[in-house]
Amino acid sequence: MLFTSESVASGHPDKVADQISDAVLDAYLRKDPLARVDCEALVSSDLIVLSGQISSSATVDYESIIKKTMHTIGYETDHTRFLINITQQSPEIAQAVDAKGAGDQGIMFGYACDETLEYMPLPIMLAHSLVEALRSARISGRLPFLRPDGKSQVTVEYGSDLRPIRIDTVLLSAHHSVDIELEELRSHLLPLIQKTLPAHLLDAATRYIINPAGLFCIGGLTSDSGITGRKIMVDTYGSMARHGGGAFSGKDPTKVDRSASYMARYIAKNIVAAKCARRCEVQLAYAIGMAEPIAISLETFGTSRYTTHDLTQKIINKYDLTATGIISHLNLRRPIYLQTAYGGHFGRERSDFTWENIDNQ
Repeated sequence: MLFTSESVASGHPDKVADQISDAVLDAYLRKDPLARVDCEALVSSDLIVLSGQISSSATVDYESIIKKTMHTIGYETDHTRFLINITQQSPEIAQAVDAKGAGDQGIMFGYACDETLEYMPLPIMLAHSLVEALRSARISGRLPFLRPDGKSQVTVEYGSDLRPIRIDTVLLSAHHSVDIELEELRSHLLPLIQKTLPAHLLDAATRYIINPAGLFCIGGLTSDSGITGRKIMVDTYGSMARHGGGAFSGKDPTKVDRSASYMARYIAKNIVAAKCARRCEVQLAYAIGMAEPIAISLETFGTSRYTTHDLTQKIINKYDLTATGIISHLNLRRPIYLQTAYGGHFGRERSDFTWENIDNQ
């Protein structure tokens, strides 16, 4: 079986929008941990729109936040126009959240497997590693012709036991300056790919496809627009697991789209880490204004010695799955979200990504 996942660079327009949204969220949480934030960005060549609903005792400078975020990514805003349209959170939604209920209805999934040390599917982790290698080579000056945009895609071959056995195909599209020829670019990127990916999974039959459309000098916001929340498979499990459809970036943790997805990942990871299953997918469903999830389900794909009923009961008995309980357990009222907005929300061993912790109790 072949399975493919993709990732995108921090300078991809959709990821730029995600980072702006989460930078605004973090700015509020630094001043007001109880801020209610739901903001989205639209970015294009010379216009950035920030819109949403925010209720907070704090005030922030939106344009300054956007400019700093863009500069960090690698883009300048000298000729950029800004349109800010922020309103207060609906009082009806606010009332439901004040009563400790979920801020919206929704279905959230969390997934883990034993394919990697991070308990993540291998294809998405490899795809992330390639765009991070591009970013590192650009920022360090090692490959100074690279620019912030780019995409990766990795196809992994699985054996009959659904364990990875080799890398079949690697696709990399790198944004670059005008002063490098295509073949020279490829000659630099091939060894970068081979150094980044696990050598034991590469063989003589592995295909390498580098900038297949040719030159990629016009990239980023000059070539495309971007909107918050359009890379939900890149953000999660590379399509290996199901997704309820709700995006993460720009949302404070009272929004279960984000917090319950993090909790579902935490639960699934702990189940696999405890060797209760080789693969685990957790589904949580919520109704707006109701504190407890209205449904909890679990799938181990025939890899567990326990019944799904037994595992589900352990989850119900062990964890407080209300929005308030999740926020408390994972300590989510902190300005930690900009770092989630590129490189994936899961499978990253950072101390502030509490949903990646393994609970040994």
